[in-house]
Amino acid sequence: MNTPRPEYPNPQFERANWVNLNGEWEFEIDNTKTGVERGILERPLSSKIVVPFCPESSLSGIGNTDFMNSVFYRRTFTAEKKSCERIFLHVGACDFETTVWVNKKMVGKHVGGYSHFSFDITQYVNDGENVLDIRAVDDTASMLQPSGKQSTGYFSRGCNYTRTTGIWQTVWLEFTPVEYIKEMKIYPDVDDCSVTLSFELCGKGKLSAVAKYEGAVVGAAEILCADYNAMLKIDLSEAHLWELGAGRLYDLEISFGDDKVKSYFGLRKVSLDNAFRLNGKSVFQRTVLDQGFYPDGIYTAPDEAALVRDIELSMAAGFNGARLHQKVFEPRFLYHCDRLGYMVWGEYPNWGLGHADAMCLTTFVPEWIEVLRRDFNHPSIIGWCPFNETWNLASQRYAIQINEVLLIAYEVTKAFDSTRPCIDTSGNYHVKTDIYDIHDYEQNVEIYRERYKKLNDEGELYDKFHERQHWLGQPVFVSEYGGIGLHIPEKTDEAWCYGNAAKTYEEFYERYAGLTDAMLDCKNLIGFCYTQLYDIEQEQNGIYTYEREPKVDIARLRAINSRRAAIEEE
Repeated sequence: MNTPRPEYPNPQFERANWVNLNGEWEFEIDNTKTGVERGILERPLSSKIVVPFCPESSLSGIGNTDFMNSVFYRRTFTAEKKSCERIFLHVGACDFETTVWVNKKMVGKHVGGYSHFSFDITQYVNDGENVLDIRAVDDTASMLQPSGKQSTGYFSRGCNYTRTTGIWQTVWLEFTPVEYIKEMKIYPDVDDCSVTLSFELCGKGKLSAVAKYEGAVVGAAEILCADYNAMLKIDLSEAHLWELGAGRLYDLEISFGDDKVKSYFGLRKVSLDNAFRLNGKSVFQRTVLDQGFYPDGIYTAPDEAALVRDIELSMAAGFNGARLHQKVFEPRFLYHCDRLGYMVWGEYPNWGLGHADAMCLTTFVPEWIEVLRRDFNHPSIIGWCPFNETWNLASQRYAIQINEVLLIAYEVTKAFDSTRPCIDTSGNYHVKTDIYDIHDYEQNVEIYRERYKKLNDEGELYDKFHERQHWLGQPVFVSEYGGIGLHIPEKTDEAWCYGNAAKTYEEFYERYAGLTDAMLDCKNLIGFCYTQLYDIEQEQNGIYTYEREPKVDIARLRAINSRRAAIEEE
């Protein structure tokens, strides 16, 4: 069979010497979680699966949508050990607690279902054929395990959908010299027309970087490193700004001894005052909710073209970005956002956590830092949102501890990345935030218009949850609104939307325009996010179907979304 998802998983940090391990693996469900004790590592597994698709998906060849408490994967790979090389095993994402064995020796464990991880497996690898075993333990119902929009019941229901267990992003091997580049952070400087690179290195020696634009060298720098950390500043001879609809990416070629890494960056800055500013210019965020689900792959796009298509469908409707909602999207998707000039919010899939219990931080903080580390360099990411709607059981909702949890989430984010704004919790429980974010699913256009006229004229903000959060004058973002459905008789009773579905297309357009115009006309609003880009299972409020077919006149929506906002006239 052809290798599924054959492209290099992370264009931000690409080496030439790698092997894609996607494809057919042995597979077995171990619901009792006693497989190791019962000798599962010593015998063949009972079935086959296509990686990187989760076993709930049809593309995996399994299609089991029931709970799977533990699953095992196995495949062989060949390697030639060289004294000058290290061998790394990379896993793009595996939900939730992962253990890895190479040749029946345990290599390591990772906790977290959404972040990339890797292990140096050099000492475990033999010349020739090797056996790789991976186990994933998954307890979606645990209050200490984030699960995003994965259903905690057998059936999908409400705004929770089919679960994802185990591997759902590419698995690959990478070969490096003994001395290699471990990590790099990129700091573009629009005002200085330069870029600064911060490195964590394994070893010492000469470090060099070359920046190119459309193939031509526009800057270079090098340094002799006597430590395991280094910084390089590259003055750029040409300024090409990263803007909406125009990524204008610079290429980077990094060398450290024999280690060669390809990367890229966008020359842009984001800032906040009364407005959201991109390169100093006020930009209204016309964003859409994108939850990253696919009918055949669940969390995993069937191919790279599907990633690009979702961005293009959004832009065709007049959106200039997206909230990447309750899921950490794969680096390849973010690369295309970077390339196309499409701004996005990075969000942690916090649903499933018991936010009023400080123990949730033991799961959240390590993985969130891994996410921030992986995605820091993407110019398309213009802000971070650690949590969304921190609902808990009614008895927990007003617990004092939740204030501390949300404060820590904000402070951790800002400590790692001070270059972007952070929303502590989208929707209903702000403790400390750079942007005051609300969800407003009011469907009555007249009521909606009056709310945002008051914000425009009198500076009075409507907030459904004003009893437990307080607006302190921060920029305001309506990060969820709309969710308008269309009344389609053949849809099942389980299908739902926000409010009453529009009975005709004209009713849909009038409601959509009325809600959207109210926000575009408000000079005290920095953006909106429409729910949502496409239907997902029973939630039928997308402008496209789950299969990405248009449900309405997309050009008409583009005209509504694209007109100048009041705040952009300043």
